[in-house]
Amino acid sequence: MGKRGRACVVVLGDLGRSPRMQYHALSLARQVLQHPWTWTLLLMEIQWQKYSHSLPKILYPLMLLLKPIIQLVILLWFLCFKVPPPDAFIVQNPPSVPTLVAVKWASSLRKSAFIVDWHNFGYTLLGLSVGRSSPFVSIYHWFEKHYGQMANGSLCVTRAMQHELAQNWGIRATVLYDQPPEFFCPTSLQEKHKLFSRLNRYLCHPLGVRDCVTATTTGIGADDQNETLFTTLVDTDILLKPNRPALVVSSTSWTPDEDFGILLEAAVMYDRRVAALLDENDSADEGVLWKEISGGKQYLYPRLLFIITGKGPEKEKYEEKIKRLNLKRVAFRTMWLSAEEYPLLLGSADLGVCLHTSSSGLDLPMKVVDMFGCGLPVCAVSYSCIDELVKVEKNGLLFSLSSELADELLMLFRGFPNECDALKSLKNGALETGSSARWAAEWEEHAKPLISEVISRNLN
Repeated sequence: MGKRGRACVVVLGDLGRSPRMQYHALSLARQVLQHPWTWTLLLMEIQWQKYSHSLPKILYPLMLLLKPIIQLVILLWFLCFKVPPPDAFIVQNPPSVPTLVAVKWASSLRKSAFIVDWHNFGYTLLGLSVGRSSPFVSIYHWFEKHYGQMANGSLCVTRAMQHELAQNWGIRATVLYDQPPEFFCPTSLQEKHKLFSRLNRYLCHPLGVRDCVTATTTGIGADDQNETLFTTLVDTDILLKPNRPALVVSSTSWTPDEDFGILLEAAVMYDRRVAALLDENDSADEGVLWKEISGGKQYLYPRLLFIITGKGPEKEKYEEKIKRLNLKRVAFRTMWLSAEEYPLLLGSADLGVCLHTSSSGLDLPMKVVDMFGCGLPVCAVSYSCIDELVKVEKNGLLFSLSSELADELLMLFRGFPNECDALKSLKNGALETGSSARWAAEWEEHAKPLISEVISRNLN
């Protein structure tokens, strides 16, 4: 691609939370097999947050000023002196300050191309924590726009963002949609059984929890390899249990831009509405219901098990709320899965729920992309550009209120597991969406030509 045969992918922060940049690096690495091309991946992870929590609130404005300055100095040291000079720096945005500043200065010094991959707008994220009217947001916006305009080339995640960059920022960007990599794919029945066997301890026997799952799985051992909440091994055949709960998965960062309360409210509504539809007495003992389920009885509406994955600041707050819900047909589990197990869980679930609301209204949730890669249909919060990804009644549904999500759960899971045609239709649509495009092909078609063109222009 260039005379140096080297690219530098720059990530400031936790690389684990930047899968798109990981995929960029992997795609660049694949060029090794086709060309004399090497790449350098720089990960800058400054654990500022754990120190900032100990500061008095009155020093928060000072912290906002000091943080980017310290990061800028460290970034410049690495980019200008520690890393061999590349043909191109590829940097994600946000964070904008100080990353764009540092990479622009380093690219000028080292005569390298400067490419920005716009994931979102940093000033809108800052506005969530300090308020949109804060002067810090205006300053951040100026830096983001000023240095973004200096890039030799730009990528972005949606057509809506491409339009915004062109109309209001004076930046011409190429759309590179997030697509699932090959390891996000449907899970076989054998893989499901192995996964649920490993998770038996956490699903069926969590400490201090009594709900519609724990009360109906007393016969399943924590290390049982023959039976799980969802499957059973009969001789050499693995079978799905007909009265298994429907498995709903949601991945969240437990931050204010994802209102987890919507999901909790919808779960309560589902529980109450099912009881009303089945003409059950509110005061009836749930123990009788759970005993009937243990005996194999099936109902028109299934139990729901929500598995919530992810880490974040508001996790404990919502876990306490979950404990107080007292639901008869809905259970929750929160957990952190390995990079190998997470795709298996998505491929084993019946429905995904996405609570992401974009701070700018212009980005798309990668978690939904991963769900489609595994053939998992999605119910997602509606916002301005989500229809670029979720096609209503084809691969998913949209909602704005908890009552709308509850309606969708009732509609999709009525007659589960065999007589839920709407859910099956969405699953077929999700499989089609997931199989129609993959990251490698998307990158080759859109990112690679841009990177090559920018490097060539910079050399001339």
